[in-house]
Amino acid sequence: MMIVSLFAATLVVFVIFGLYNARQLKYIQITKSITINNSIEEVFDMVLYLDNFPKWSPFLAQDPNQKYKVTGIDGTIGAKYHWEGNKGKDIGLQEIVSITENKSIKMICDIQKPFAAKPIFDYSFKTTNEGILVTQNFQLESGLMDAFFMWLFSVKSKMEKTNEQGLQLLKKSLENV
Repeated sequence: MMIVSLFAATLVVFVIFGLYNARQLKYIQITKSITINNSIEEVFDMVLYLDNFPKWSPFLAQDPNQKYKVTGIDGTIGAKYHWEGNKGKDIGLQEIVSITENKSIKMICDIQKPFAAKPIFDYSFKTTNEGILVTQNFQLESGLMDAFFMWLFSVKSKMEKTNEQGLQLLKKSLENV
């Protein structure tokens, strides 16, 4: 009986600690940047045209058997990139919702599996002396229970690594490194 009570108390403390820490994950913002040696038009178009996404997708790199298709008029507001990966366990789409020529692109994702989420990706492009500075701003809002599981499985650090991998693949695809 004492062991059961001790286990229950430990579990309660763990859940309270987790929920406390999860509050910080209800809103996640990850900003990453990379400088690419190419023209602003080439860099912008690589992100804008969803048919190009497989060339630099970190998700396709992690799951080469992922199925995808583009619907709508590629490179315009309303175009969508649909994916199904991980043997049907990952399903979603991303849609272009805003374009400012050679300046910014905004995409909203609608993830249905493995969990429901609607992250936003804002890409900005700026010409510098070193090349084209691409900044990816990722934002995700979630409820407390979703945030608890993100805390439990260290999801934010995985997201940061995936976003960094995507920008590295973008650079590689444009610089032919």
